[in-house]
This record gives sequence, structure tokens and C-alpha cells, in this order.
Amino acid sequence: MKKQTAGRDNLGKFAPKFAELNDDVLFGEVWSREEQMSARDRSLITCAALMAQGLYPQLKAHMSMAKTNGVTKEEMVELITHLAFYCGWPKAWSAFDLAKDIYGE
Repeated sequence: MKKQTAGRDNLGKFAPKFAELNDDVLFGEVWSREEQMSARDRSLITCAALMAQGLYPQLKAHMSMAKTNGVTKEEMVELITHLAFYCGWPKAWSAFDLAKDIYGE
């Protein structure tokens, strides 16, 4: 997995400890445990959790990461469709708007 620097890039001066935890612990240690679970599967789970909470800016970033990690458009569409019944129809509409931007029409 590519080394994550989003924390330091966005919050390094303002919240350096948070940035360090984001980049080194969350992405450096947790996401890198690919023997336990692939980055692809982690991406699917993370997108599901973010959609359920309605956290669309973070969902957009993780949906893009999911594409990089091998999640196909068809899989993302299925994830959103499935979760529409558990998370809410409006959240699915919002997630589909993001997916269309990331995966294309």
C-alpha cells in the first residue's frame, strides 16, 4: 500500500499528533495488515461505514482509494444498492453521485 501523507499534508502544522496517528497508525499500521485482510476488502468495509454515517467528503476520498485498491464500479454500485435498505435511500442517492464522479457514468 502507498504511504499515506494526507494527515500531514492537511493537518501537519495545525494538529500534528492527529496527523501522525492518521498517517502512521491508521494507514501505516492498520491498513498495511494485508495478511489479515486485503486493502480491497478494507476499502469496501470503510466505504460501507462512511456511507452509513453520511460522511460524504470522507466517503469520496475512500471511494477513490477503493477504486485504486481494485474495487470495481459494479461492486461499488452493488455495495450502495445493498446499503440503501439499511442506511437510507437519500444516503444511497448521495453515494451514487460520488460513485458516478469517481467511476464515471
